[in-house]
Amino acid sequence: MKVDEEVRHLRFGALKVEVHPTRNAAGAAAAQAAAVALRSLSREETSIGVIFATGVSQLETVRALVAIPGLPWEQVRGLHLDEYVGLNADHPASFRHFLHDHLTRHVAMKEFCPIPADRQDLDQVCRDYAEIVRRARPRLALLGIGENGHLAFNDPGEADFADPLDVKIVTLDPLCREQQVAEGWFRTVEEVPRSAITLTIPAILRVPSLIVTVIGTRKTKIMWRALHGPISPDCPASILRTHPDAVVYLDRESAAALGEVEAES
Repeated sequence: MKVDEEVRHLRFGALKVEVHPTRNAAGAAAAQAAAVALRSLSREETSIGVIFATGVSQLETVRALVAIPGLPWEQVRGLHLDEYVGLNADHPASFRHFLHDHLTRHVAMKEFCPIPADRQDLDQVCRDYAEIVRRARPRLALLGIGENGHLAFNDPGEADFADPLDVKIVTLDPLCREQQVAEGWFRTVEEVPRSAITLTIPAILRVPSLIVTVIGTRKTKIMWRALHGPISPDCPASILRTHPDAVVYLDRESAAALGEVEAES
């Protein structure tokens, strides 16, 4: 059986969902979708703002994306989704370190703009980065979903679907911090920073095209809530069901709780 014949295509509200047989297949499909978007945008824009997420769910997508030849990286202005407060760019768990290792050292972007969350005046960092995002006018975002349903670092206690800010400082909840340990970024919960700088939900939703990759058994329960539960800040990812052009790429493990329902209106 061909891989494309094994893919399940679902719909939840406006949100499209593809379930692929493996994490590699899900990541490769997300990367191909991103490549198509980049090529299309390169014909319309001289500068393409793209937001990049980090974490385990993003590894296969980013690795596959940088391996695709002929993409218009020279037009891409890369943006950072979130970063821990107090970690410098050389810290192995920092998201700037992740993006350097897996993305920016492999391709020659027009520009990459990280969040300098290790500076002293964090309020000014937030204001400055919000202005960078506005000027870049991101047209595409590559995202993940946390075990608590967060988008970026908008945990349930911090997520605001009508947030007046584009970038803000947040306090990370216990489940979010435990996830970072479970994924191997830190040895103990005590080592995980308690706060971060993040793009807010409205800033993410304004991006015209969202490509979301979610893999593994640790995401099974939250994907059921995100797709079947109420649209609520209690599960921030549920808001994706209202976005006009968002696609979630799952592997069989992360989709295991969805059952056989093919679509929901």
